[in-house]
Amino acid sequence: MSETNDVDFGPLTDLIGVWTGNQGVDVAPEPDGTETNPYFETITYSAVGGVTNAETQNLAAIHYRQIVLRKSDGQIFHDETGYWMWDAASQTVMHSLVIPRAVCVLAGGEYTGEKDPDGRTIIRVAAKVDDDNWKIIQSPFMRDNASTTEFRHEVIVGNGRLSYSETTMLDIYGKSFEHTDSNELVLS
Repeated sequence: MSETNDVDFGPLTDLIGVWTGNQGVDVAPEPDGTETNPYFETITYSAVGGVTNAETQNLAAIHYRQIVLRKSDGQIFHDETGYWMWDAASQTVMHSLVIPRAVCVLAGGEYTGEKDPDGRTIIRVAAKVDDDNWKIIQSPFMRDNASTTEFRHEVIVGNGRLSYSETTMLDIYGKSFEHTDSNELVLS
């Protein structure tokens, strides 16, 4: 790995730092319908540096940890860690994540240079359980009882603001369910 000052983090550059937000909304499945949980959270993105794979692929990597607490009781209900990676040669953004429910995701997408009206960077990644490139891995219990079949994540970042929307498709309680999370955060 290389020193972070020599690394081009590309569209991930503005992620680095500590972000807080209290406008989160989680819509999750329940056996008899849905549950909506307002939440607040902290996401810490730390520059790792440059990583070389097989002496030919050069990535810029950022580690993160996301802690989400319900507004109703202040209890943590989501704890996630992983990496965002940038491959400048292929213009690819990758997002690897792990949650302590025995689910792992490697999502990816082409960075198009798209900006929102405020000039903020738009990053999109996706994965599917049966995709050959961007995949979801889960324990046998989760596969059989609460299978994650698809993951989509959009992040808009810049000017000290970060917003995201995330959709996870689940097969749970005998039906397919769209589990969503979104929030607006500011750089602390």
